[in-house]
Amino acid sequence: MEKFTIKVNHRKVLDGIFEFCGVPADSFRPICSAVDKLDKESWETVKTEMVETKGLDPAIADKIGTFVRRKGTFDLLDELEQSDLGQNNTAKEGLSDVRLLLEYCELFGCLDHVSFDLSLARGLDYYTGSIFEAVLESDNPHDSVGSVAGGGRYDNLVGMFAPKGRSLPCVGVSIGIERLFSIMEKRMKDVKTSVVKVLVVSGQKGLMKERMKLLNILWKADISAEMLYKANPKLLSQFQHAENEGIPLCLVIGESELEQGVVKLRNNQEREEKTISRDDLVAETRKLLAELESS
Repeated sequence: MEKFTIKVNHRKVLDGIFEFCGVPADSFRPICSAVDKLDKESWETVKTEMVETKGLDPAIADKIGTFVRRKGTFDLLDELEQSDLGQNNTAKEGLSDVRLLLEYCELFGCLDHVSFDLSLARGLDYYTGSIFEAVLESDNPHDSVGSVAGGGRYDNLVGMFAPKGRSLPCVGVSIGIERLFSIMEKRMKDVKTSVVKVLVVSGQKGLMKERMKLLNILWKADISAEMLYKANPKLLSQFQHAENEGIPLCLVIGESELEQGVVKLRNNQEREEKTISRDDLVAETRKLLAELESS
């Protein structure tokens, strides 16, 4: 799970942006909910929702768009503090909190994984301060699962249940266990999961006993090997089993190999085969296994 980003933002920064851009106070939360969709939708789609569904002035929506599509760390923070937005009291408080958070992240050596992302909104109303979301990344854009954790600070929620209205500021996080397991399972498919080194296979019917003979030769040589115990498994099914289980080699036997006293040794990773004498079976198998382990 080495490739990940923790997006951070602050509710007061967002509210300050909305104030600065001219959003009516009673529309803050609906507009915040629309901004929260920017990780899945384009800006044009989100803007359309703001204008046509939420009733926001298009000029105000455009102004919001100049902020919420930006991300960075101290560079963005410095720019915002020095801009007209930095004069807004609500935004100013939020930016100060974000600066402190980024300074702490820098001290702990994790700033490389943190992004001050103005599109992060977290749609729930009870957040009052810092908000964050953890996103897993992948080199393959089709292999991304997106957010796997999220949360933030809420000052007033727990206090509702405390005696005499006691103030109980809290920070909470929820973790997407199913999403984490999903990506871990997907990535584990690329990792060898079997201690078996050789799968003995045949592509023709009636050769189960011949496979068993070869298997016994390998076992006696202390080479970890197996075969599928169906009488006549399909050749492709056997190769697929080896690939799924991470078995590096296949030993292939057929009628022609029996007649010639040879077998085929297949490197499953490279999908290359070479024909070897049955007398050289053990030595050649050990040699190729040693080459694979050292590569």
